[in-house]
Amino acid sequence: MTRDHGGDLDRAVRRWGAGEWIDLSTGINPVPYPLPQIPARAWTALPTRADTDRLATAARDAYSTPAQAVPLAGAQAAIQIVPGLAPAGPARILGPTYNEHAAAARAAGREVDEVADLGALAGAALATVVSPNNPDGRHHGPRALVRLAGRVGLLVVDESFAEAGPGASLAPHLGGVPNAVVLRSFGKFYGLAGLRLGFALAAPDLADRIRERAGPWPVSGAAIHVGAAALADAAWQRRTRHRLAADAARLDALAAGAGWTIAGGTTLFRTYAAPDAAAAQDGLADHRVWSRIFPYSQRWIRLGLPPPEGWARLDAAFRDAFSGREFSAPRR
Repeated sequence: MTRDHGGDLDRAVRRWGAGEWIDLSTGINPVPYPLPQIPARAWTALPTRADTDRLATAARDAYSTPAQAVPLAGAQAAIQIVPGLAPAGPARILGPTYNEHAAAARAAGREVDEVADLGALAGAALATVVSPNNPDGRHHGPRALVRLAGRVGLLVVDESFAEAGPGASLAPHLGGVPNAVVLRSFGKFYGLAGLRLGFALAAPDLADRIRERAGPWPVSGAAIHVGAAALADAAWQRRTRHRLAADAARLDALAAGAGWTIAGGTTLFRTYAAPDAAAAQDGLADHRVWSRIFPYSQRWIRLGLPPPEGWARLDAAFRDAFSGREFSAPRR
């Protein structure tokens, strides 16, 4: 199975050449959390248990969860750990979705089936749901997920994009669900993917097993310091959600002008149905704008949000690449 990803700008450069690219192939907030001053100790000393506990408490508060929060090197680290925690048996994944879940389950020696309906996950030793889903934004409410947990060995709910929108999270309901793990990404919403920080939220016994597999120092001192500050900054979070919603609407207007329709997404990324996704990607790449297409769809193309200074270039790229249509993106 091909483990294709966004963030593969090297591939674009190999084909179209170097230049000042706007990389919209990922769903990362282009206006990152402003870095606080990081104390020297964060660079020179190993993190203490107290440091890690402080970050975990900030995560529990931010996600309003009664579960324990295990800091990890991104949600990706959790994706690679959790297949080894489920009882023996097959894995089922609600798809199509982020392909690392299937890859990690297969690497753990499990047979993997992709299913199209939430109910079809029942009976799996390991069941995985991405909510909101990448790339179509499908969301599943906590009641349905709690019911599903009672019918599987281990339920993994990847909420990496949940922070950007108002959809209900399973995290506040984990107190009575001992066999579920919720994954949260820090880098996407806070725009600091290079910090490599994420969390696994789970009941105490399951959290202890995750910690054991993660090792004694799963995140850096700098990640602990920045993460704790950002997770506690409710005012920045509110402003950011408002801006992301406005920018997503602006991107939708550009896509509509090109004749694309919305297939789904979140306010961090938008997935569109275009007449020919590969041709659309090529048209934007000719203008040094990189996007994401998918091996299972000839029509879907996904765009993240550009940085504030990139909107003019993106507008021009759409006009030039899809010049048969007259349109104008709304200005804020």
